[in-house]
Amino acid sequence: MIPRSRATGRAFAYQVFYRLPLSVRRRLVRIATPKYIVGAVTLVRDTEADGPGRLLLLRQPPGHSWTLPAGLLQRGEDPVVGAARELFEESGVRLAPDRLRPAAPNALVHAKGWVDMVFETEVPASTTELKVDGAEVYEAAWHPLDDLPRLSRATANLLGYYGIGPRAGEVPPSRPTV
Repeated sequence: MIPRSRATGRAFAYQVFYRLPLSVRRRLVRIATPKYIVGAVTLVRDTEADGPGRLLLLRQPPGHSWTLPAGLLQRGEDPVVGAARELFEESGVRLAPDRLRPAAPNALVHAKGWVDMVFETEVPASTTELKVDGAEVYEAAWHPLDDLPRLSRATANLLGYYGIGPRAGEVPPSRPTV
């Protein structure tokens, strides 16, 4: 229960707030509410793989670990469109956005205001040409799910939500303490 004096103060603050012009109220809400960086991630599986399957991974600078095709959304960009764009830019795999389906869960909210919108798709690896630019991405390759290379911490944590990789089974994956 809120003490009476505090409740009275809140009521007064709301009365003042709602008397302000709409444009001022909107600006105050924007200042006071949390901000998020939104990225799009794509889990691309090989339709031809036997056993547990294969996943498309990228080796990006500095090149010590592997990541998923992902990137930041542009202002106003639909997340599925951003996921398709980033997939093409980083791996050369061009797919229409309707070929990507939302993963479950579709949105992962990370600490410090980061949100990943995650999508899934399947393509045949033998007929899918991978092209990287050598600057943003050093290498793109298919890796067996039961023998993944060294993953970045963020990638290992994200894959753990989907039961893949070294953090599979941790729901949600443990967060490192800093």
